[in-house]
Amino acid sequence: MKHGGEIKEIACSVIDAEVAAILQLKKYLSPDFEKALVLILNSNGRLVVTGIGKSAIIAQKLVATFNSTGTPAVFMHAADAIHGDLGIIQKEDIVMCLSKSGNTPEISVLIPILKANGNPLIAMAGNSDSFLAREADYFINCSVEREACPNNLAPTSSSTAQLVLGDAMGSCLVELRGFTPKDFAKFHPGGILGKRLYLTVADLYKNNEKPVVTLTDTMPSVILEISGKRLGVTAVIENGCLVGAITDGDLRRMLQNHIDYTQLAAQQVMTLNPKTIHEDCLAVEAFDIMKKSNITNLFVVNDQNEYVGVIHLHDILREGIF
Repeated sequence: MKHGGEIKEIACSVIDAEVAAILQLKKYLSPDFEKALVLILNSNGRLVVTGIGKSAIIAQKLVATFNSTGTPAVFMHAADAIHGDLGIIQKEDIVMCLSKSGNTPEISVLIPILKANGNPLIAMAGNSDSFLAREADYFINCSVEREACPNNLAPTSSSTAQLVLGDAMGSCLVELRGFTPKDFAKFHPGGILGKRLYLTVADLYKNNEKPVVTLTDTMPSVILEISGKRLGVTAVIENGCLVGAITDGDLRRMLQNHIDYTQLAAQQVMTLNPKTIHEDCLAVEAFDIMKKSNITNLFVVNDQNEYVGVIHLHDILREGIF
């Protein structure tokens, strides 16, 4: 049985082998890689990604990446394709086939059919002399010197190479399309990731009360406003504009310094230039400001820089995005 140190050494050797294999991919980025991307970018159809074995698993992951970043894609298993699933492929679709050897029986049967149908074929293979590489319109080389598996058998470095090159393609297409975080959010409306990308301050602050006092309001009125609106803070406004803020902490400091506070006005206690955020900003931006400033509230303003409400740290945490 291996000891802890030996196990760690084996794990490190696998990681080193896969890193080395990935770095080697840079020298394989030929003009075909660029041409294939331009073809996909200008296509009116979908990208049909196919493969068999471990390559099929990588293909499914790449389809998910392409779909989520603005490139319509669909997975087709190479074995199923020659048993009835070729109907997946439409006239304007592009086919990308992943294979380590490029010479599997399924691939050998599938490729001539694809060629006969006239669909452009992109090959991502680890053998530049393979049947797949020779027949493809565009060849993307994902060769590795050896697998990271100690026996040089299990697909490890080779499957990682396919994954990395596929991710490189997806990322290039993001740049070429000018695909923005807002575009990304459209494809991820659910879950934590989606909320981080589309949930705005306006979605949250409108559920809260809007505490507000004027410069001349006395402290009993201020205390009632803070207590009644239950946010631990109130805005101080003048002519509709935010000029200051009074928090629970300001009230505690006031009580320590003044025996008789009843005649004090808000302007004598307030903090000047409180932190604000525009209502159209993302909730995650509000969270970042609160975290950096060590505060729990932000005053919300509109396009006219008018005070419209308050967003609290708990409003964001309740959404479960952190």
